[in-house]
Amino acid sequence: MDDHAFQIDPESGKLVFTPTFNVASHFIDRHLREGRAERVAIRTDAGQSVTYAQLARRVNRCGQAFLGLGIKRGGRVLMMIKDAPEFFYVFWGAIKAGLVPVPINTILRAKDYKFMLEDSGCAAAVYSPEYASEVEAALKQAAPAPPHALRTEGEGGTLSRLMAQASDELKPCPAGPDQECFWLYSSGSTGAPKGTVHSHRDMVVTSHCFARGILGVGPEDIFFSAAKLFFAYGLGNGMYFPLWAGGTAVLSAARPTPESTFAVIEQFRPSLFFGVPTLYASQLASLDAAPRDLSSLRACVSAGEALPADILRRWQTHTGLEILDGIGSTEVLHIFICNRPGQTMPGSSGRLVDGYEARILDGNGQELADGSAGRLCVRGGSTAKYYWNNPAKTAGTMLDDGWLDTGDTYCRDADGYFHYCGRNDDMLKVGGIWCSPFEIESKIIEHPEVLEAAVVGQSDENGLVKPAAYVVLKRALESYDLLREELLKLCKKGLAPYKYPRWINIVDALPKTATGKIQRFRLREQILA
Repeated sequence: MDDHAFQIDPESGKLVFTPTFNVASHFIDRHLREGRAERVAIRTDAGQSVTYAQLARRVNRCGQAFLGLGIKRGGRVLMMIKDAPEFFYVFWGAIKAGLVPVPINTILRAKDYKFMLEDSGCAAAVYSPEYASEVEAALKQAAPAPPHALRTEGEGGTLSRLMAQASDELKPCPAGPDQECFWLYSSGSTGAPKGTVHSHRDMVVTSHCFARGILGVGPEDIFFSAAKLFFAYGLGNGMYFPLWAGGTAVLSAARPTPESTFAVIEQFRPSLFFGVPTLYASQLASLDAAPRDLSSLRACVSAGEALPADILRRWQTHTGLEILDGIGSTEVLHIFICNRPGQTMPGSSGRLVDGYEARILDGNGQELADGSAGRLCVRGGSTAKYYWNNPAKTAGTMLDDGWLDTGDTYCRDADGYFHYCGRNDDMLKVGGIWCSPFEIESKIIEHPEVLEAAVVGQSDENGLVKPAAYVVLKRALESYDLLREELLKLCKKGLAPYKYPRWINIVDALPKTATGKIQRFRLREQILA
């Protein structure tokens, strides 16, 4: 094989890479060799259109611009960039030049950016002008600040000006499939974010195993991800899956709402849509009021949090489409357990994606039989190398022999379907019996007035832990007493007797990460306060 290539071993089915492998060669340069130069790679709701030839030239110019600044091989480039073509240019330009891009959540505050600037020891920070106030405040506070800070466009010394002056030729920097390629900071659903270090091979593995193996993606597909590019799920959906397939990515910088996402679907006619349970719930509330044209879609995917069975059933009723729910993580990069088209099980995360292994362990590290809930551990070719600057967390998560502790509690049934029970630290022990908050939340969401719910443990007057529910409604009601009674009846009828919530709190919103994951630890902190 030539450099920067891979093939599938016919006996094991595993991917075999050449010793010299820079992943940008496959995702960017390959399309010119395969005659896709004039095919549209990116469309945006701002009216932009980028062909594969234009993408390749701009990636090269961006990489050359970074090298022209004197950034050395392995230097980190923090990216606070909206969902726009510039995200592609910076990410792939850095990789091709031998640098390490680090996409960052774009809705954080200056203190969060300051932490990541200092923690990463980055050589450069590149950001969209929309985020200047928070990013530039962080740059002033960071010690040390990165040597280079650039807006993507606008006045002054911007990245776009440097790119305009740079060469559009750039050879891929020699690398290896297992060498450091890019980082992602974890979403912070259970505490401070951690820099998760991924290799050159990882995007190829998830594209091969999930995008092709589960979704069957091809060059005719148009991809639209409501989940943003700055985190693992959106990075695959909205960028490297389309590039893997030779298809088209549709980008929107707008906040994902039912109206904004439906408008994009109706305008650009994507074949694949990627969302999170919170968004699907909001979209269903919107569909109750008025139908929308979703006829272009052949598949919908959900991840980030487990999808309640009632949302899947209602979505199928409204649209005639399945939602393929799955579980992925920043550490594994994308989805490794998922429902298959035509084989969805409501309330289940599905079955293992080919190329991955899973075990469910008890507190002593012993594997449990089907039907028993325990720690979900996974192994596969896309697992992160380590957490940057955090050896204790690395040792606790990246286990021996390639296994990774996901932090989730799951059980597996006899047919190989995995069922989510909650985060390891979210599980409740009520009356001496382990109880899944997700099971209670799923039952509460069945009520037609409920938009979303979260359940955490709270001590009663005797100091015993019982479930407490926090509920967001679709609309305001004159009185909530009757609703509380109805929710209690619903839970007592549909759940084991000890599982019903002892407190039902009606709230305007739930604390969440940018990926839509409910931060139950924030609710526990409120209870303690």
